[in-house]
Amino acid sequence: MKRLFFLRSAFTTLLFLFSAVCAMSDDWKPEAGFVSLFNGKDLTGWNYSPTEKFDGKTESTEGRYTAKEGCLVVNQPKEGQPKLTQIKTTQEFSKDFVLKLEFRASVNADSGIFLREPQLQCRDYLVAGPYKTLKQYKPQDWNQIEVTV
Repeated sequence: MKRLFFLRSAFTTLLFLFSAVCAMSDDWKPEAGFVSLFNGKDLTGWNYSPTEKFDGKTESTEGRYTAKEGCLVVNQPKEGQPKLTQIKTTQEFSKDFVLKLEFRASVNADSGIFLREPQLQCRDYLVAGPYKTLKQYKPQDWNQIEVTV
């Protein structure tokens, strides 16, 4: 399994839309000064809104997000569901931070990481762009992103 995302310091609400992000084994610990945003078991700590929390659940209300085999997975929307659905951390952070995560995007995946409103594309870059000349990007494999805000 791959590492998940961690956060050093703080940020406002963080929104995720990935194909899959996985936690390491149960004995894995984040680096000193970082906290894990996903427990690897369920969607505790995530929500759509303050009134719709997913604590203890392995699936969001309509099944768009699931916690499965240590991974936070974004599933294709079902027929008639909105294509854009944003999951958020329940914690809010107001100071600068460093976010580290690993993701694997399916073919032509189009997702993003929302950091204090701006979106950082997190997708199958070589197909969906905008970064079609990335040298270290590995299509349909695990890639790491580190963002300092």
